[in-house]
Amino acid sequence: MRTSIATVSLSGSLTEKLTAASRAGFDGVEIFENDLLASPLTPEEIRGRCADLGLTIDLYQPMRDIEAVPAGEFARNLRRARRKFELMRRLGTDTVLVCSSVHPLAVDDDALAAAQLTELADLASDFGIRVAYEALAWGRHVSTYDHAWRIVESAGHPALGTCLDSFHILSRGSDPKGVEDIPGEKIFFLQLADAPLLAMDVLQWSRHYRCFPGQGGFDITDLVRRVLRTGYDGPLSLEVFNDVYRQADAGPTAVDAHRSLLVLEEAVGVRDLPAPVVPSGIAFAELVTPDAAPLSSLLGALGFVRAARHRSKPVDLWQQGEARLLVNTGPAGRRDGTVLAAIGLESPDPEGASHRAEALLAPVLPRRRATEDAPLDAVAAPDGTELFFCATDRPGRPNWRADFEDVPHDPSAGTVRRVDHLALVQPWHQFDEAALFHRSVLGLHAQESVDVADPYGLMRSRAVTNADGTVRVALSVGAAPTDDTVHAQHIALATDDVVGAARRFREAGGRLLPMPANYYDDLAARFDLTDEELDAYRGLGILYDRDAHGEFRHCYTRTVGRVFFELVQRDAGYRGYGAQNAPVRLAAQHAVNSVTGG
Repeated sequence: MRTSIATVSLSGSLTEKLTAASRAGFDGVEIFENDLLASPLTPEEIRGRCADLGLTIDLYQPMRDIEAVPAGEFARNLRRARRKFELMRRLGTDTVLVCSSVHPLAVDDDALAAAQLTELADLASDFGIRVAYEALAWGRHVSTYDHAWRIVESAGHPALGTCLDSFHILSRGSDPKGVEDIPGEKIFFLQLADAPLLAMDVLQWSRHYRCFPGQGGFDITDLVRRVLRTGYDGPLSLEVFNDVYRQADAGPTAVDAHRSLLVLEEAVGVRDLPAPVVPSGIAFAELVTPDAAPLSSLLGALGFVRAARHRSKPVDLWQQGEARLLVNTGPAGRRDGTVLAAIGLESPDPEGASHRAEALLAPVLPRRRATEDAPLDAVAAPDGTELFFCATDRPGRPNWRADFEDVPHDPSAGTVRRVDHLALVQPWHQFDEAALFHRSVLGLHAQESVDVADPYGLMRSRAVTNADGTVRVALSVGAAPTDDTVHAQHIALATDDVVGAARRFREAGGRLLPMPANYYDDLAARFDLTDEELDAYRGLGILYDRDAHGEFRHCYTRTVGRVFFELVQRDAGYRGYGAQNAPVRLAAQHAVNSVTGG
């Protein structure tokens, strides 16, 4: 199907929005009136610019407060409409959106509304234009799609149809089944937007919190399936009002938007994409650092050993159990210290995973490598993290481990078994995009979003995981766009004995993050723990949580650059990440950073 996007969904000037939409792969756009009014280009120049970019202008919008108004007011509306239709002819577009009236003089009279819309459609047809009538969820008298359709049906004019908007339908809790009763040829346009499920005024909800399909709580897939059953053959068009998108760069936002439609088309069965290839484990995490000494000291204290060296690059492999960390001191090292730059994902089919990612607009990363290096497919996540699709030590597959030559080392005495999860801080404007990316591109399951209290605001977090929990990624966004004081990335390491692991780390010279005494007083009140357990947790800074499935004990190292580590012990199937303890951890990190300046 054709895809389109309303210019109001993107930031920047009209020309910037058109360029971003074209580069992202959209077929057309809806021109929002305010964007045209603010543009220095004439309608003819806008039409030419769209043609040069391969874009059609699918809709001009909106016309407001047209119908069910007194005669004098309607006469003024027709005069205004004539000028807009002349403008549309210059733009080269043939469909206008008319929203149900919110005018204070509008009356509750369907017959009058139908008569006035018929007169408007008569005028529009003189210009070769169709009128798409849409029920606003906050319309004064018409606020549901079925009511709007009854008026359109009553008017019976060939140039008058309806526009269906997923937000206006689903935000009111309307039953979408009735959509299938509307003839497809009378659905002139379909606008799509998702949204988080919020209890608030519907107008403010619509104006500030819409998001792209798959990023909210609406069942957009079911609605689109029903619309397609009518025979509707117009574009799938996004109309998303969102404060974050209005401030973010238009290019990445447009890519995120188009990806959401590709996934939606796949879900409703109108687009074939390479099948998802769900990763089966963490092959490695790569840390880039300008100075390996502090990081090496920390890894050694955690029980890792330097097991191998890349034969052509300044990259060391540190290993403990199945946990593998690459330490890269190459020229990409950042001045602000150590960062988690790349993740190797064990994949049943690396090539298939790469094809899926590319089809869903993930940037494929060029990779400089020696002739003998393993050819690994890699793409960039929205936050810039490099994702490698790996087949470690599997016959017949390129093996990244073969690029490393073993170095003499003693066996690890640590108890870390594997990487439990990775925590990635997202740019503040890409949190929803990241969740959709990991779900659609990687095939991971997205859990519910969690809000965590930070001493200086509110942090959002959402975990994505595979079915057996061998891949867990916690995505988070800081309390404010400029808040990067403690929201560093971190690597959680699984152990069967967090108390023993924490003691060995401290005895080896490692520094654990201290927790306030008040936390342990509260812990004693909430859980039936022995005094011995509490004393051990208090002395080592270990946090504790419990859910219906099991128990969770975890503690944290101090931060090195932009990375810290977590030792975790999951017992009896605990499924969470210790979110209950996150406010205490964040406060402790703020306190340490305020003293150390790091």
